[in-house]
Amino acid sequence: MNLLSANNLSHTFEYKLFSDVNLELNTGETIAIIGMSGSGKSTLLHILSTLLIQDEGSVSLFEEDISSMSKKKLSEMKRHDLGLIFQSHYLFNGFSAYENLEVAEILSQNEIDEILLDRLNIKEVIKNKVTKLSGGQQQRVSIARVLTKQPRIIFADEPTGNLDTTTAGEVMELFFEYCRDKNAGMILVTHDENLAHRCQKVYKLEDRKLQQVK
Repeated sequence: MNLLSANNLSHTFEYKLFSDVNLELNTGETIAIIGMSGSGKSTLLHILSTLLIQDEGSVSLFEEDISSMSKKKLSEMKRHDLGLIFQSHYLFNGFSAYENLEVAEILSQNEIDEILLDRLNIKEVIKNKVTKLSGGQQQRVSIARVLTKQPRIIFADEPTGNLDTTTAGEVMELFFEYCRDKNAGMILVTHDENLAHRCQKVYKLEDRKLQQVK
């Protein structure tokens, strides 16, 4: 099944970031987008994940153009079907790590997976306040919160930026397993080409164009 389809996307801030971008994501598929800093990778991800509206072109999610969706339907889709992971964790600092996961549990009506906490090596600190966690622990809690939702698409912007190489590799393997087991898809933005090439497809955003390199 087609999860995402982007057609002829263009976007400009002070200058043209990119134009005529086309991309498709299917079930079980993982895609990485690489490119130099300032090339527009994060902006493209924000458009694909509905956080930003493109200047030109269209984005369809689950075979429906998002521009034709009602606000209510789009909001429900964001809540249940889209999982966004950023380098900044965006956790609720006044809560414990576990309370952050409980928010995702309540919204999605999916139980917190204890095995997931083990895999991310956060079980021992899960009752601690977010502010007492290291940057890497906060990032892993953020990843657990998103996976608790069981989204159909993971949008990940430098999700391993705060992690050491070994942990980054383990997290990527967790993403790949999730996409296989849940028939989900992932679009990853990263500067790490080694991580990128572990995905099934790799695209490079360069000179305002998106080209497939793998």
